[in-house]
Amino acid sequence: METNSEYQLLLTTCPNMEVAQQLAKYLVTHHLAACINIVPNISSIYEWEDKIITDNEVLLFIKTRQDCYTTIQQTLLQQHPYQVPELIAFSIENGSPHYLSWLDQVVSKASVKATLT
Repeated sequence: METNSEYQLLLTTCPNMEVAQQLAKYLVTHHLAACINIVPNISSIYEWEDKIITDNEVLLFIKTRQDCYTTIQQTLLQQHPYQVPELIAFSIENGSPHYLSWLDQVVSKASVKATLT
């Protein structure tokens, strides 16, 4: 089997559906992600500022290329309402060749050099 480590699945959480959709549309429109799944109503429990917090959040599954990670990270730091937005990357070791080919067509390598707005 061929290893396709140049592809990544990124996870980030958002406070609500409006923020999730805005971020997802921005990343897809700017060809930083081929597809983003939005999963509503997840329950998150975490420590923040010495308190245990329970929140309802929205989870994004971002399918992209590894070379877009830094630009996506910068985008989240600029546009995400959280002080410390979650961004976790998983390498996609294998995938459908047709799907990965489509991902390559949608996520342009030139977009990594795009100026963030």
